[in-house]
Amino acid sequence: MASTSYPNHAYPTPAPTPPNGLLPGSSNNFPPITVLVSSRAVLTGRLTAATIVISLATGKIISIFHSVLSASDFPIGTPYNDYSPHILLPGLVDAHVHLNEPGRTEWEGFWTGTRAAAFGGVTTVVDMPLNAIPPTTTVQGLNEKVRAAQGQCWVDVGFYGGIVPGNASELKALVKEGVRGFKGFLIDSGVDEFPAVSSSDVAMAMAELADEPTTLMFHAEMIPPIAESVGDVVQSSLPPLAPSGPLTSYSTFLRSRPPSLETYAISEVIALSALAPALPLHIVHLSAIEAIPLLREARTAGIKITAETCFHYLSLSAEAVQKGDTRHKCCPPIRAQANQDGLWSELCREDDSVIKTVVSDHSPCTPELKLLPPKIARSSSHAGGKSEAGDFFAAWGGISSVGLGLSILWTEGQKRGIIVEDVVKWCCTNTAKQVGLEFQKGALAVGFDGDVAVFDDEGEFVVEPSTMLFRNKCSPYQGKMMKGIVRETWVRGHKVYSRADGFNEEKGPYGRLLLKPRKCSA
Repeated sequence: MASTSYPNHAYPTPAPTPPNGLLPGSSNNFPPITVLVSSRAVLTGRLTAATIVISLATGKIISIFHSVLSASDFPIGTPYNDYSPHILLPGLVDAHVHLNEPGRTEWEGFWTGTRAAAFGGVTTVVDMPLNAIPPTTTVQGLNEKVRAAQGQCWVDVGFYGGIVPGNASELKALVKEGVRGFKGFLIDSGVDEFPAVSSSDVAMAMAELADEPTTLMFHAEMIPPIAESVGDVVQSSLPPLAPSGPLTSYSTFLRSRPPSLETYAISEVIALSALAPALPLHIVHLSAIEAIPLLREARTAGIKITAETCFHYLSLSAEAVQKGDTRHKCCPPIRAQANQDGLWSELCREDDSVIKTVVSDHSPCTPELKLLPPKIARSSSHAGGKSEAGDFFAAWGGISSVGLGLSILWTEGQKRGIIVEDVVKWCCTNTAKQVGLEFQKGALAVGFDGDVAVFDDEGEFVVEPSTMLFRNKCSPYQGKMMKGIVRETWVRGHKVYSRADGFNEEKGPYGRLLLKPRKCSA
């Protein structure tokens, strides 16, 4: 499916001739640049030949030519890299990642998480507000996270704030400190320090953020009340009801989180949207296709609401989950193959799809918390055998996949006729827009950061510990063959990762923290 719509950027007009014809003087006074070329690159939504010139002083793209210029067109000694026939992509923006530092660094951390991102061509990650201790629900909590991240990030990192009961007074200050948006849970989050919000909490958050340049996002699952007398706080904060069936059976777990939890929660968000009609709303990790008509109707009515889905919902299915394989547990759950097909159909709509972005929702933990049964644990090189082994209800919920997403999407997408321009739209252009970085990230354009992924669309690899660079090598993708390899990753004109040579350990982490406040709503 060809991509047909992209945000309108005010791209500066590329220079019409090579730098040697533009800038006077010798190479001694020529500003330091690096040049990346290929017979294939995605520029302004289409595949074309390209020469990309990046300033090493600013890290910005300063010229683009829709052809492959030769090294002789540039001053002697200019770093020049011809990647033909590989594809030059904008660095991916993964707008949903849990890095868990400080507080749960045994689960993940800035160092390992951002290296894993760079492995997969992701040059910007946006860290979720929970699973670190403290969570990012106060300015103090954000400051602690920023201190922990200093000097550890191999790619650029932004931060979300959180909404929890009682923190409405912190939200405007967090906007001023540079958070990219806010997330709240409408159901139990799984960690005590990040409780669910009720409708009254959401209303207070909307009142605070109504005119702020931000986005309000929701983990959209709620248990529908069994009667009108059931109070909002009770029904919105309790976890699902008691399971019926073997706890090691995925079907038992799936029945405990039916699509109605998502549709009820999304209906509640839509109902509350009138309190702040100018505030962009966003549904994270949409799983159930039953929610799509609700979102489309809301958008038709002028409500500013979008949704994302995740690599795992587009590539894994409930029918294929083995007994006790808790590597597949996440919330909302991975649903049936027919549901996956429906997500793809919506994502690939030629007109206004309600699903704008595809993200990892990388939510790792230690292998012990996954409670893998011995047979699966051995195949994953992790010890098992606990009494709760294989219990989908006791195991931590979350899929580890940061840095694998491009290959996952490309592998699955080959069966469905997607083209690389689609991937750029879902994982670069639109994710950058979602977090207010649409004039800095997500495109290969003059004035944008020189973030580039060199993508070998024909290469293949097997997911194994050596290709899972996140801290804990526990993922449902282990052992799967992937198509599409990131050969190199560049951040602001500097090569931070090469499939052939690894990381530039001598230069060290090159990522920056993206704390400049947003200026306008997405």
